[in-house]
Amino acid sequence: MTDTVPDRAEITALLSDQWDALTRLVDGLDENRWRTPSPLPGWTVFDVVAHMIGTESMLLGEPTPDAEVSGAHIRNEIGTLNEKWIESLRPLAGAQLLDRFLDVTGRRLKALEQTTDETWGGFVPTPVGMAPYGRFMRIRLFDCWMHEHDIADALGVAVEEGGSRGAVAYTELLTALGRAAVKGAGAPDGSRITFELTGPVPQTLHVAVVVGRASLVGTLDGPATTVVTMDSGLFARLRGGRTTADAHAGEISLAGDIDLGNRLVRTLAFTI
Repeated sequence: MTDTVPDRAEITALLSDQWDALTRLVDGLDENRWRTPSPLPGWTVFDVVAHMIGTESMLLGEPTPDAEVSGAHIRNEIGTLNEKWIESLRPLAGAQLLDRFLDVTGRRLKALEQTTDETWGGFVPTPVGMAPYGRFMRIRLFDCWMHEHDIADALGVAVEEGGSRGAVAYTELLTALGRAAVKGAGAPDGSRITFELTGPVPQTLHVAVVVGRASLVGTLDGPATTVVTMDSGLFARLRGGRTTADAHAGEISLAGDIDLGNRLVRTLAFTI
């Protein structure tokens, strides 16, 4: 799954739609709303948009600003690079930041439209290791889609979480689900796990554990030993580490091996 090259026209169109959705979400915010804390530690709504500007700027080949940064939420080199971009942009007003966002995403769209098939399919360093550039752009869609949720949740507004953007972005939430089952929840050999996701991106996911390894499968070879039912929006936020299962206990249903189910929903978080 991780090496499959997504369709260039589809991903480019979805990124354009995603950036338009983000623009609509923050357009017209007053300065206080721009500085609303987000679900991401240490970041406001302003900082989330600044982070996306920084990433797209780096993809255009622009140098990382030379800024002094610190904070408990900075945990690695990538976090430091992200924070340098954010810190360099913090003196701007919200409307100025939106102008920067529109400029950089407009230039990125032009760059994507001019990308050759060879470049699109070529392997490059990505947050998940070496992968086709097209896969990297699907990760960019996923990242921006998740950040749309971060901003909406911070502002207390609802956004469209399903549709084509949600369906494609969701692909990135599933690639390491087996690891969460074994490494995180300690699912034993022979476990057959089903996630029933309702809501904006409804789907049924099956995970089978064989000889210490878990993977997504089309069907299980027997009845599920554990069934986890929740809204797909909550699943996305748990996978993204934006909230905890304990904060949504009444929104998660478990059947079968309840102990395994409880471990699963508490160890879903992963980082790209």
